[in-house]
Amino acid sequence: MVNMNSSGILYLIPTTLGNDNTDRVIPQYNYAIINSLDEFIVEELRSARRFLRKANFDKDFDRVVFHILNEHTKFEESINYLDSLKKGKNVGLLSEAGVPCIADPGAEIVKRAHKNNIRVIPLTGPSSIILSLMASGFNGQNFAFVGYLPIKENERIKKIKELEKLSFTKKQTQIFIETPYRNTQVFNSLTQVCSDKTQVCIACNLTLENEYIATKSIFEWRKLKPDIHKKPAVFLLSV
Repeated sequence: MVNMNSSGILYLIPTTLGNDNTDRVIPQYNYAIINSLDEFIVEELRSARRFLRKANFDKDFDRVVFHILNEHTKFEESINYLDSLKKGKNVGLLSEAGVPCIADPGAEIVKRAHKNNIRVIPLTGPSSIILSLMASGFNGQNFAFVGYLPIKENERIKKIKELEKLSFTKKQTQIFIETPYRNTQVFNSLTQVCSDKTQVCIACNLTLENEYIATKSIFEWRKLKPDIHKKPAVFLLSV
């Protein structure tokens, strides 16, 4: 789809959060947009193709242009990713899971699109961060997403103490994530250093059949061992 009179549109295309049915979390409107495109910016080629097929994308992948954008992509490798957009062609930006540009490298492409006066249209889809906040029972008017916590235990504990203090002084929900195989370490740090009354919500495998969401005090969590190892999870903290 090419518009020779102006720049193309950069569509921000949400994907599923796991191996769930696309019809459950992706609006029908998105399918029409996806199938109108033949050029995409993606994090990982295999998972992007898998999602597109689930979204009833019927074009020959050999005739589809894929640009790879992840933590290994060098700046000079991505300089030409906007070329088609500048010539009037629409392009899709896919996240690896959930919505693009939230805890996702796509934000850099969107920033460049705005600098080049390219129209950016975000499509509706699942966000684990927003879904977990909705289900937590915590303050949804004042919250902060702080991304990943430090890997080293002493630095992680220090950060958790800072977040607990911030939540108390600002009445602000603190939201963070971790690589799934480090979920247990984060949980152990939380139960080790937080006050008994501090509330923590763990939202795991959101939108999937084995979804798990629970909000409890640290005192209560110390008596439990949630099965969150190697499962995508979001942690929320509120004092």
